[in-house]
Amino acid sequence: MNIIKVKNYDEMSRKAAEMIIEKVRRTPSINLGLATGGTPVGLYGQLVQDHQKNGTSYKKVQTFNLDEYIGLSYDNPNSYRYFMNEQLFNFIDICPGNTHVPLGNTKDPQQECADYEALLKKHGGVDLQILGIGSNGHIGFNEPGTSFQSETHIIELTESTREANARFFNSMDEVPTHAITMGIASIMRSKEILLLISGEKKSDALTQLLQGEVNENFPASILKTHPCVTIIADEAALGKVAG
Repeated sequence: MNIIKVKNYDEMSRKAAEMIIEKVRRTPSINLGLATGGTPVGLYGQLVQDHQKNGTSYKKVQTFNLDEYIGLSYDNPNSYRYFMNEQLFNFIDICPGNTHVPLGNTKDPQQECADYEALLKKHGGVDLQILGIGSNGHIGFNEPGTSFQSETHIIELTESTREANARFFNSMDEVPTHAITMGIASIMRSKEILLLISGEKKSDALTQLLQGEVNENFPASILKTHPCVTIIADEAALGKVAG
């Protein structure tokens, strides 16, 4: 794994954006894997600024989001489709039909999982996958104990994950209990992975990732076996890493 150390969240966001912009310009039809949550917000803001200032085009780009809450419609402000529209898609020239997010309010979540996995394979998989990491080591919504062989599936969210996301809802009662997520095997088929980690709250997770064993109880640990992973981490996140 290649580790790029940056000073803070803003520098992490800029560095990540520079990498993505360069790849989009070099390969206009690139397949990007996208993440949600607080970590990539700054990155998406940088991509929007660059598009508006420098005209980097996303007309041929296909995007595939990691996950979506089960039970939330696309127009629900807490859905990840809504998040992506508000943070990125509405402000660049990407074709809406090229932006793929699992359907959260489907009547058949199991079929949606199969369809989404088939869609990934139909398009040849993800070229560059953006990831964050949960405090418990989850990637996507793959919680501890998820099989490394998993493909797109339904996951029951742990209490810690629901608590971490509760800030986006009016109350814990509103936080969904299940989600559709790309599986760990799905993520690992990405040709390249960009992992963004910022803040002291993620320092324990980053330390375990770098210094711990590969184990399904810490899902992100599988990234150590991927041939092309870049980590951009700030000083606060790296604070507990030895050496």
